[in-house]
Amino acid sequence: MNEPNFNYDEISDTLYVSFNPGEKATGIELNEHILLRINKKKRKAIGLTFLDYSILAQKAEFGPRSFPLTGFDQLSGELKEIVLEILLHPPVNRILHLSSYTPSFVDTTPITSIQSVAIAEN
Repeated sequence: MNEPNFNYDEISDTLYVSFNPGEKATGIELNEHILLRINKKKRKAIGLTFLDYSILAQKAEFGPRSFPLTGFDQLSGELKEIVLEILLHPPVNRILHLSSYTPSFVDTTPITSIQSVAIAEN
């Protein structure tokens, strides 16, 4: 597996991560700050885009910041399955850590945080 290509645009505070540069992809908005680019047919990640990256990567008093994957609920069942598979496996899981926020026994919200490897590579 090739190493990801990290490209940070300081002016827009956007981090682009490419796993397969130049390959066509479908964009999946995980939330208003994180875009996952995938090849649906091959069920693989093409890249990630982080808007307002410096805020996403900023450590909080208690550790890394976590963000709800609000776009996940907007996906169809099949696409949700593909995206979940991609999020839980390399290369994406080396950059995004997926977990759950459970405000009650019946409610679960998928959340993510940026792994320190993405910050170190920048």
